[in-house]
Order: sequence, then C-alpha cells, then structure tokens
Amino acid sequence: MALQDLSTTQRQFLRRSAHALKPTIQIGKNGITPQLIAGVGLELDAHELIKVKFMEFREEKRELAEDLATQLAADLVALIGNTAILYRQQRDPEKRKISLPW
Repeated sequence: MALQDLSTTQRQFLRRSAHALKPTIQIGKNGITPQLIAGVGLELDAHELIKVKFMEFREEKRELAEDLATQLAADLVALIGNTAILYRQQRDPEKRKISLPW
C-alpha cells in the first residue's frame, strides 16, 4: 500500500520531473530479489524519484512494478515502455528534494 494517493496533478508533475532521469535500477533475468528490493529502497531514500528499467519480464512489467512499489511503500507514478517511475517521499522533512503541488 502506498503512503499516499497521488492526484493527477501530482502524478503529471512527477512524470515531468522524471523525464530527464536515467534508470538507476535494471531488472534482469533474476527478477525481483531481496537484494534488488534493498537497492531500490536505498535509491528511493536518496532520490525520492527514480526510474526502474525492465530488461526482462516485459510481459509482466505492470504486475512486477506494482508489486515492487507495494513492497517498498512507494507510488508507481507511471509505466512508460519498459521503464517504471517510482516515487517515495523522504521521511525526513529536511532531506526532501521534491515538493509536490497540491
């Protein structure tokens, strides 16, 4: 379950913000492993907004992206091609990099 429900405006803002980002995590033949989940969690803690590229499992990418977001208490902002955009607000207000529009 995501921490918050994103509005359409917030989702569009995050999609625009993620446009210039390069995928920081790639999901290959091993799929979603505990190590991958830990790595994605660290990336979300550091950046709040990341891209995850599916090199394999392209038919199941929607389900895998939703599962990954659920396990990390993150929001699946969008799935564009084989790339998922994930967002999780930084828990520490002083370390937040993204200010969502209302």
